[in-house]
Amino acid sequence: LRFSWASGGGLVQAGGSLRLSCAASGFTFDDYAIGWFRQAPGKEREGVSCISASGGTTYYADSVKGRFTISSDYAKNTVYLQMNSLKPEDTAVYYCAADPRTYYSGDYYFAYGMDYWGKGTLVTVSS
Repeated sequence: LRFSWASGGGLVQAGGSLRLSCAASGFTFDDYAIGWFRQAPGKEREGVSCISASGGTTYYADSVKGRFTISSDYAKNTVYLQMNSLKPEDTAVYYCAADPRTYYSGDYYFAYGMDYWGKGTLVTVSS
């Protein structure tokens, strides 16, 4: 499995928006649950959002509900994370991950992670 970042993080002012993209080669996203995780400096990794293999179920951390939206475009084999109303506390390295064990809940993935991980992309939100 291989991930690549088509576009992603950067520097944005508080209240602004960014969209992260996660593209893959060697496998099709619709066979995997896909998740976004992040790790801020000095903090543990945390789950941000995930989407089921069918794309029909999404899950969000309480800290991003109402601000972030995960979506998938299976024709492009790409999953997106639209991030609006960004806050300085959203500053972190964001990672895309995939798991073929599609039967687990978002809580499980957030607690235990996923099987396959892409390279991180840095999001910096200035106050």
